[in-house]
Amino acid sequence: MHPSNISRFTMFVATSLAMAGNYYVYDSIGPVADLLAQQRGYSATQIGALNAIYSFPNIFIVLIGGLLIDRYSARAVALATTGVCLCGALLTAVDSSFGVMALGRLLFGMGAETMIVAITVALAQWFSGSWFAFAFALNLAFARLGSYAADRSPSFASGLYAQGWQPPLWLAAGFALVAMGGACVYFLADRREAARGTLSIAPPQDHIDWGALLKFGQSYWLIVALCVAFYSVIFPFRSTFAIKFFQDAAGLSLDDAGRMNSYVFLAAAFATPAFGALVDKYGHHGDLLVLGSLPLPLSFLLLASPSHGLWVSTVCLGLSFSLVPAVLWPAVANYVERGQLGTAYGLMTMLQNIGLTAANLAAGWINDHNGASAQNPGGYFSMLLFFGVLSLAAVALAVLLRLRPAAPFMTNAG
Repeated sequence: MHPSNISRFTMFVATSLAMAGNYYVYDSIGPVADLLAQQRGYSATQIGALNAIYSFPNIFIVLIGGLLIDRYSARAVALATTGVCLCGALLTAVDSSFGVMALGRLLFGMGAETMIVAITVALAQWFSGSWFAFAFALNLAFARLGSYAADRSPSFASGLYAQGWQPPLWLAAGFALVAMGGACVYFLADRREAARGTLSIAPPQDHIDWGALLKFGQSYWLIVALCVAFYSVIFPFRSTFAIKFFQDAAGLSLDDAGRMNSYVFLAAAFATPAFGALVDKYGHHGDLLVLGSLPLPLSFLLLASPSHGLWVSTVCLGLSFSLVPAVLWPAVANYVERGQLGTAYGLMTMLQNIGLTAANLAAGWINDHNGASAQNPGGYFSMLLFFGVLSLAAVALAVLLRLRPAAPFMTNAG
């Protein structure tokens, strides 16, 4: 017995709205980075810290959140954490002092990543079987549209940007409110279907099983390592530093820089569901992960060239950002028991956020140390080298995962 198609559609739209709003808020810092530098005197390290501090609490909280999902339900955790996200977005916009903004981003981060874990588990419960990878990828596509909207906001909300750094962040808080609405609808739909017994939900544990962390196999840990390396490149560069880099090193306006950066998310919004459907139908996860990770180091090699290679680099990043997540996250369900999905995703997200925190802070420090700016665009070379090395590590991990004969990927991601 499964939920009706109408119920699944309602749940999917609701969780997609929550994801889109969440990702808009996360990516809202990049478009205002130059305004914060000009109007508030923020350094590159401080701008990097606004996204690093988002990730920092999840080094600890998201694992506990995953365990709580297994214990209390994905819907309860999703609803609670979207409320925390809304409070954080409001606090980020309310004051210009770095301490207050950082506190808002900290609070937003405390809720956002656990909310994403809860929605991932929810999709596994609602779409168990052959549709999980596609449903996950399509849900992720809506998240990418949220990121795309954030990068395009200097165009469609140009009047807000003309007023300074604060109005765009109030707009981000509005997207957080949309996310909260989506979480409320999902909560009601999930509670109804859980009572009918239509969801693939394991009985809740009587206690939090910390020993479950030691039961995951080597292939799971390779997936986690690849996740950390991959996202430590993608989000710190594209969501924190890319727009300012395009302005300073390529001479683009804020509008043009945001548009250039947004194409990565726009491409992922359309391509990720296609790759998810491909995974469901044909499998070959290991091959696809290698294929998806290869364009990543190439993109930074192109950015370091004299002509910057902006368009080709954007295509490479868009391909990688579309393919790897569509394969990576659904694959976890093949290696852990259904009742431990929250724990597995929480642990994976926790370690991912260690990488995001370190990479954001490191890239900001590297840019400050080398005096990277519009007056010194060559100062960005070390940052590109840093992300390039991380990209090569992602490729190596994907190859190791592909070569593991003892634990091959299952042919079905569901």
